[in-house]
Amino acid sequence: MFGRFERAVAGRYLRARRGERFVSIIAVFSLIGIALGVATLIIVMAVMNGFKADLMNRFLGLNGDLSVFGLGQPITQYEDTAAAIRQVPGVRQAVPIAEGTVLMQAGSYSSGGVVRGMTAPDLKGLTALSSGLEAGSWANFEGDDAVAVGTTLAAHAGLQVGSKVTLLSPNGQATPFGTMPRIRGYHVVAIFDAGVNDYDSSVVLMPLASAQRFLLMPNAVSMIQISTADPLTVGPVTRAIAQRLQDPRLRVLDWTQSNNAFLGAVTVEQNVMFLILTLIILVAAFNVISSLIMMVKDKTRDIAVLRTLGAGRGAIMRIFLMCGAFVGVSGTMAGTALGIVFCLNIERIRVALQKLTGTNLFNPEVYYLEHLPAKLVWSQVIEVVAMALVLSLLATLYPSWRAAKTDPIEALRHE
Repeated sequence: MFGRFERAVAGRYLRARRGERFVSIIAVFSLIGIALGVATLIIVMAVMNGFKADLMNRFLGLNGDLSVFGLGQPITQYEDTAAAIRQVPGVRQAVPIAEGTVLMQAGSYSSGGVVRGMTAPDLKGLTALSSGLEAGSWANFEGDDAVAVGTTLAAHAGLQVGSKVTLLSPNGQATPFGTMPRIRGYHVVAIFDAGVNDYDSSVVLMPLASAQRFLLMPNAVSMIQISTADPLTVGPVTRAIAQRLQDPRLRVLDWTQSNNAFLGAVTVEQNVMFLILTLIILVAAFNVISSLIMMVKDKTRDIAVLRTLGAGRGAIMRIFLMCGAFVGVSGTMAGTALGIVFCLNIERIRVALQKLTGTNLFNPEVYYLEHLPAKLVWSQVIEVVAMALVLSLLATLYPSWRAAKTDPIEALRHE
């Protein structure tokens, strides 16, 4: 399609000589603009993908893909119910949990929180929790006065393994003077890092039997937390569990219903960011148009000479198409490489910048997570590359057409 003559002339026009550097500098800035636009779009999309995937893994790993609740009352005979749920195809784990709101106090520190009671085997099966052990041992998670707290709560309250924490539950026993709240002291046997600041700062884990006594739930639980093989296809499993239980006193609620608004907001933000950052590439494409138009104006005499020597309009158009395509393709490839390398090393870059500036660039209390995630989806990278190439190539059409329409007689009349 492109002959040797056309490639030679296009290469000559892209190499700046004395008196022609201004046009070439504009072309270089156009190339840099496309590269930065492509790299920024790849990086932002990867961070948004990682943020969404990490949020889903954390939230679903801690709270389950779906849960079974009792309508206005705790679930009795929960062991039989959990056993029936485990027989449903697609269910990996069913964890009975006794949950209640409490007031936590340790020394002068006090805060509201949530007690979650579960058995030690079930706790070890929740890898999002069990794998985040920071201090203590899960082997000591038993007995009537053992609790496990998150790292954020431990830091705020000054708790260590062996420290005492006092819990106050509003569910108390009725007396002639009214309902008296239950107050009980417990010892910290483990400190965990769940990776979600809200969980680490407000949840107190307790053995199931101890939590049932403290929350006044004898032989009952608040809910059964369920994990599935594929959270993205949780709908059929939810319907199968509801059909298996067939109990009007129970309600099955999956994550698409309980956290759909939050995760949907992340998806909308991802799409909006894609559209906004696409404008960067579009602006860079307009820079390609302006640089090529200036090149055509600067090379008007050259175009007239080439036409006089026998070069056709198609050849002239292909020459400037190659000039613009070189800028677009080079910028796209450079931006793609820069974006991929940045995404693969984004956590190292964040740590280095934090050490350099002395500031916390990713506060877990604001962003829910404790590191900057990035997940490259190669189909999205291909889409970004294709879009950048199409925009940059389209940007070359009008200047190239104008160059091909140049009249050699008019161009050489005043020479």
